[in-house]
Amino acid sequence: MSKIIELKNVNKWFDKFQALKDVNLEVNQQEKIVICGPSGSGKSTLANLIPRFYNHTSGEILIDSIPVSDFALNHLRSSISIVNQSPSLFNDTISKNIAYGDESIDVDKLKESAELSGCSEFIENLPEGYESEIGDDGVLLSGGQRQRLAIARAFYKDSPIIILDEATSALDTESELIVQEALEKLTSNRTTIVIAHRLSTIENADKILVLDKGHIVESGTHDDLIQNKSV
Repeated sequence: MSKIIELKNVNKWFDKFQALKDVNLEVNQQEKIVICGPSGSGKSTLANLIPRFYNHTSGEILIDSIPVSDFALNHLRSSISIVNQSPSLFNDTISKNIAYGDESIDVDKLKESAELSGCSEFIENLPEGYESEIGDDGVLLSGGQRQRLAIARAFYKDSPIIILDEATSALDTESELIVQEALEKLTSNRTTIVIAHRLSTIENADKILVLDKGHIVESGTHDDLIQNKSV
C-alpha cells in the first residue's frame, strides 16, 4: 500500500514555544488515522501543516513522496478537504457555499453532494431552496446544518485527502449522530486524518496516535489503547 502522507522528524516552533517535537507519521492510501490528545497537545498544529496554513520549522512533510513545499499552494490545497468545528461559510447562497471556488456549478453534483451529506431535506424546506442566503458564517442555519453544509462542500470538492479537525465537538448529541453518519460516507475510500479530543465516536480507525505536549507518546488500534487505558 503506497504512502500518501509522511511526516519525518517534524518540529514546529512558534517564537519560543515548540508545538511539535520530532513527529513521525505515515498515512497510507485510503487509511483513516486518528490523532488524539488533550487541548494544547499540538493536534491542530499538525493538521494545519499538511495544507501549509503555516510551515513546519524542521523535518519533512511529503505527499506522494513530494515535499509539500514543492507544490503550488492552490494545487496542494485542491487535494485536501478540511472539515473543522467552525466551518468557514460565506454570506451567499447555499449552492455557492457548497460549490465554493467553482465558477460553473454542476447542479447534479451539487444535489448529490447535498444528499450524501444529509443536507438535501433541510435545503429543500427553505423558501428559496439552494438559492437561499445563509448570512455571515451561516448564522441563519443551526450548528448541525452548518457542519453538514461543510461536509457537502467536501463531497463536491471530491479531494483524495480529508482532514477532520474536531468536526463534531461543538454539536449536541442528536446533531453529532447525523453529522457522524455523513462523515462516515465522506471518508469512505479516502485518505483521512481525524483530529479528536476524545474517541467515543471513533473506533474504526486503522491507527490511533496519542499526542501530548507535541510528542506522539503512543500509537495503536482502538482496542490496543483501550487495553492500555490510553482512551
